[in-house]
Amino acid sequence: MNIPSKKECFKLIKKMAMMNHIIDHSIMVSNVTLFLSLKLKKHFPDLDSRLATSAALLHDITKTRSFDTNENHSETGGLMLIKLGFPEVGNIIRQHVILDSYETDFPVSEQEIVNYSDKRILHDKVVPLNKRLEYIKLRYGSKKEFKDRIQIMWENTLNLENKIFCQLDITPNQLSECMSKEINKKDWV
Repeated sequence: MNIPSKKECFKLIKKMAMMNHIIDHSIMVSNVTLFLSLKLKKHFPDLDSRLATSAALLHDITKTRSFDTNENHSETGGLMLIKLGFPEVGNIIRQHVILDSYETDFPVSEQEIVNYSDKRILHDKVVPLNKRLEYIKLRYGSKKEFKDRIQIMWENTLNLENKIFCQLDITPNQLSECMSKEINKKDWV
């Protein structure tokens, strides 16, 4: 498996001229992804934290240009990484908005962790799911079909949250506090 290093990720971020606020968001998604994947690895030893954090760091790689092109940034970002020789990373990026499937009876996967982590970061802060949902509804929910999709996505995300946190010794409400402590004592992105 080919996974870009942190240095390679930041070179690509620079090459794509990502906006600073999107970089800040991506760094926090990557930090939450690392935190959750390391905690979950105790229960799911096959989890690849390096794969998950690289994908999290690059999950919005084509978002800046999507403001001009109106492209689906999860699709184009995924394709970009596949073409660059990182198919596993590309597959996770492709699913960071909506997962291909929401299965509760399978082990937690890298794409689920990145998807969930992205839903917990508003700009560059860890927030409760309901706060992020309100932002998503305001930003993207103006059309009926988007409102319906957002509602379905949100129900799936709540189930995903339960799947992830039933394995952990913290609650979803403690994630922000835990991240603050961890970032202060470790070398994060």
